[in-house]
Amino acid sequence: MRQTFDQELEKLNEEFTLMGKMVENQIENSIGAYLNQDLDLANKVVAKDLKVNEAQMSLEKKSLELIALQQPVTSDLRLIVTVLKASSDLERMGDHAVSVAKYLLRLKKIERIVSIEKLIAEMGLNVEKMLDEVLKAFTKEDEDQAIKIARSDQNINEISLSVYKRCLKNMKKKADTIETDTNYMLVANTIERMGDYVTNICEWIVYLVKGKLVDLDTDNML
Repeated sequence: MRQTFDQELEKLNEEFTLMGKMVENQIENSIGAYLNQDLDLANKVVAKDLKVNEAQMSLEKKSLELIALQQPVTSDLRLIVTVLKASSDLERMGDHAVSVAKYLLRLKKIERIVSIEKLIAEMGLNVEKMLDEVLKAFTKEDEDQAIKIARSDQNINEISLSVYKRCLKNMKKKADTIETDTNYMLVANTIERMGDYVTNICEWIVYLVKGKLVDLDTDNML
């Protein structure tokens, strides 16, 4: 009986990691599509969101079934709760990836500003790295690494603020960049939110290891 339960937990772990990789791919493609103005890739990101949602629903169903049927205790229960909650954060990251793709699809015309796009690209790479590292930290149940990853979110916040300030400056100087700058600000804010959700997952990893909830939001750690 215990062996079967352990196997189910292992499958849950594997499915969570696979979902995380799927979301990581969605983020990479959405930001790549936006920066390269690749409408076909943007549409593929939007279409693939259904698979992300299905993965989250499957994890939720299996997590609740394990809780109801196996009545796990202590560390086993914490693992299931972590997957249940963190998969929801992954799903929201997937939604934000779709938002980035849609910001491109909704634009009628874009006057590209290379300096700002470089910052957006940097934000995207940072979020992808954070997500890749947090999936590894989850697998290893590495609390210290989770805390380190959460702290790195501050860098994304700072770049987002820089994008915001540059866009405002551009709009004051040149009115015909308003649509482009507004779009850049929306994208930067969306990527920043992705980083916040990675931080949420870091908090669940600490809960998994320590059995207590902590606030790792970088704004509250300054």
